[in-house]
Amino acid sequence: MNSPSNSPLGGRADDRESLLTRAAFPLYAGRDGKDWVETAVAEKSNIEAEMARVRARLANLDAERQQLQREMASLEVRLAAKHAPAVKQPSFEDAPVTNSSPSHEKVDLFRRLFAGRPDVFPVRWENRKTGRSGYSPACANEWVKGICGKPKVKCGECPHQKFIPPDESIMEKHLRGDDGRSGDFVAGVYPLLPGDTCWFLAADFDKASWTDDANALLETCRVKGVPAALERSRSGNGGHVWIFFSEPVAARLARQLGSVLITETMERRPEIGFASYDRLFPNQDIMPLGGFGI
Repeated sequence: MNSPSNSPLGGRADDRESLLTRAAFPLYAGRDGKDWVETAVAEKSNIEAEMARVRARLANLDAERQQLQREMASLEVRLAAKHAPAVKQPSFEDAPVTNSSPSHEKVDLFRRLFAGRPDVFPVRWENRKTGRSGYSPACANEWVKGICGKPKVKCGECPHQKFIPPDESIMEKHLRGDDGRSGDFVAGVYPLLPGDTCWFLAADFDKASWTDDANALLETCRVKGVPAALERSRSGNGGHVWIFFSEPVAARLARQLGSVLITETMERRPEIGFASYDRLFPNQDIMPLGGFGI
């Protein structure tokens, strides 16, 4: 009589079968197969239902957190306003700068209002072949052969940076719209200053409904006692609402002020939708490493 063959585990084959059917699976040994399948399906259904409940709870918590963040931003702005020194509203009856003022006085006023980084400014470029346009830092070494590494090297990482500061001559060229050489000249501004502060806040609107949305925001500013001005954009198909500060303020607080005013506007005028609103400038709370502070 042949003896049972030994298993790879060192035991007999019939012992191995016993191990697999009873020892390794004690929960299912002796159960009817159909009952076990039904039980497993029911357990899976219960687990999926519990997962759905947890997901819904997480979504509710996210929504509650966002609402609390908006409330906190509003409270911080209100607190900062209460502790801020009272600023007397300027009178324009005896304004020091008028249409008849010398050009240098107008330029100086413009520079004080639209003040940004003093060491660099963006200049508009346009590729007539592709139709593309944009802004890049004004640099004396731009496209200089053997020095400028564009487009492979980013301006913020270039070792040959020689940025041009936005002095009075640059502002005058911008206001005239002509650099005296190639014609059209448009200078921009990097609003985020060293120390993460800014002199102004601007809300950008750029769709068909921009006039309604921008005017609704202006009305909210008026109600809240926040001086603001509307400017039509270069394209004519959008605009910017500007809020100027008497001294540099933290960009985080400035952006929170803008968010509160926009939220108030949307709550006061829910019918307008605010679809044309794009973003705030500065659009960052903190200057990123190697960034320019847009």
